[in-house]
Amino acid sequence: MTFDTVLIANRGEIAVRVIKTLRAMGIRSVAVFSDADAGARHVREADVAVHIGPASARESYLDIEAVVAAAKRTGAQAVHPGYGFLSENPQFAAALQTAGIAFIGPPVVAIETMGDKIAAKAAVSAFGVPVVPGVSRPGLTDDDLVAGAADVGYPVLVKPSAGGGGKGMRVVHDASELPAALASARREAAAAFGDDTLFIERFVLNPRHIEVQVLADSYGNVVHLGERECSLQRRHQKVIEEAPSPLLDEATRARIGAAACDTARSVNYTGAGTVEFIVSADRPDEFFFMEMNTRLQVEHPVTELVTGIDLVEQQVRIAAGEKLPIAQNDVTMRGHAIEARVYAEDPARGFLPTGGRVLDLVEPDGVRIDSGLLRGFVIGSDYDPMLAKVIAHAGDRTTALRTLDRALAETAVLGVTTNIEFLRFLLADADVAAGRLDTGLLDRRMPDFHPAEAGDAELIAAAAYKWLHAWPTPAGDLWAVPSGWRMGELAPTTYRLHSGERTDHVHLTGSPSSATAVVEEGEKRALTAALVDGRLVITLDGLRTDYHVACADGQIWLAGGGHIAVVEELREAPVRPDDAHSGDAELTSPMPGSVVAIGVSDGQRVEAGTAVVTVEAMKMEHALTAPVEGVVELLVAVGDQVKVGQPLARVVVEAAPMQNEEKEARVL
Repeated sequence: MTFDTVLIANRGEIAVRVIKTLRAMGIRSVAVFSDADAGARHVREADVAVHIGPASARESYLDIEAVVAAAKRTGAQAVHPGYGFLSENPQFAAALQTAGIAFIGPPVVAIETMGDKIAAKAAVSAFGVPVVPGVSRPGLTDDDLVAGAADVGYPVLVKPSAGGGGKGMRVVHDASELPAALASARREAAAAFGDDTLFIERFVLNPRHIEVQVLADSYGNVVHLGERECSLQRRHQKVIEEAPSPLLDEATRARIGAAACDTARSVNYTGAGTVEFIVSADRPDEFFFMEMNTRLQVEHPVTELVTGIDLVEQQVRIAAGEKLPIAQNDVTMRGHAIEARVYAEDPARGFLPTGGRVLDLVEPDGVRIDSGLLRGFVIGSDYDPMLAKVIAHAGDRTTALRTLDRALAETAVLGVTTNIEFLRFLLADADVAAGRLDTGLLDRRMPDFHPAEAGDAELIAAAAYKWLHAWPTPAGDLWAVPSGWRMGELAPTTYRLHSGERTDHVHLTGSPSSATAVVEEGEKRALTAALVDGRLVITLDGLRTDYHVACADGQIWLAGGGHIAVVEELREAPVRPDDAHSGDAELTSPMPGSVVAIGVSDGQRVEAGTAVVTVEAMKMEHALTAPVEGVVELLVAVGDQVKVGQPLARVVVEAAPMQNEEKEARVL
């Protein structure tokens, strides 16, 4: 069987990445898209694109009937699911099979077995794959789990049988904590997956998350492509991944690879899959099966770079009935690869999702970029906040780390706040550099991260950018030139700028070709400024920096010199006493999203801490509470779409009645 048309049932960077391989194979690609993605990159790069519904994922990318209908309509003989959405949905795979369309993934029974963590542990145990000691059988009650935990030994990890992503997981250190943890975990699992089945297993101290990539064809051939270290994660979501792991020696690498292949054989697996293991940093020769992901992984590029094998191509060929072209002895790992995930999120605000229009895009050379970004595209709140991946490959781990850091310094998504600065902070950590990793490292380091605010150089660059646009071109009316000319000394042009926690005046004197710059009452600095090929070129005291610049909503975004800064021009502060802040509190949205709940009535009196408005974005809810006691004035309604910083409600603090002495003083 051969495929000449393949539909990609996904969006964003993974859809773009699959299209790239299909093009190289000479296969026609079909994209699907929602209302929100009409102008997306994957839609533009595919040979054909089909609209499948509104922005809501449930009504578009998760609509099995709509995706299957799109495949039929375009004559696709196969569907690649990417990851997320329907990639591990057995009903989707079965629907394609019924329609006579190949699913580029494993058989339905493999998806079902590995999608149930209790069934998965039973299946792999029968093939001798080591599993974490625990209690895992269908129908366990809370009493069963409490009794079993005593035999397993504390600490234990409570896990839901269905789903993933850390939802419903609880670490319990003492028997007295277990009943409450079970009740909480069941509620969360039921809400997230519609299934509150739980099991428990021993919590491995100093755990490292190591996974093995496997390929299997329908002729019984199974190979592994080495392991990936995925221990740098936040809330059970991976952030930085690498291959190979700096922990394993060759003997353990061979053993864990063989266990991964046996895992695939336990369910007659075909296609590309990933077997995840937990390994104690204290006992690196001991590993335990966690789960198998029956799809391509986000971090698959690091394996491709160290092995030279295109995993998407192998997925397509296996689904078309071809044999694996390689045996285990043919697999060699060359050098080291590290991947960083770029998210639309704000590390300074608890990693809340962000969004906005991509005003400009800066991507580095010399590394692999898997991205779904385009200039002008709007990052909304309907989907996962991951935007792109930056992947570096080098002959050794130290060089790969250094290359990735340089690449991130040259990466910018102007108009959207991202986690790039946090990624560089993490790469600079001494334990990360030494390979001393565990799954709790990132959370331990988070309190030490403090985003850098714009320095003097960035403030001067922002002021110079505005100044340049104030000079007429070509120079005509001399009275319109902001040179500061007057009898005697030149007068400065002054801008009041805000960034992070600082607000300063920047004074520019002279002309852009020969000026001085002063921040507040600081030293004079020699400045030249020019716009060259769309970039802002600043020379400050003889040091040149080229900036990518974009402006929107009163903000100036600057990317240059390895830094990203957002600067806002402010009006001069009020000087009259009546302009001082009244003490009223305004609740503003911390992220772009939709209002899903309002907890009070308009005009209601509330106490500090009362939940007023709840905003949902990118699978996350954020409740805003009243910071002070007062009367609520609602500014939005349930269902409204809101932007970052948009006022949602106001709590008006009522003035206390004046005492007689105060009234008399006012009269006097």
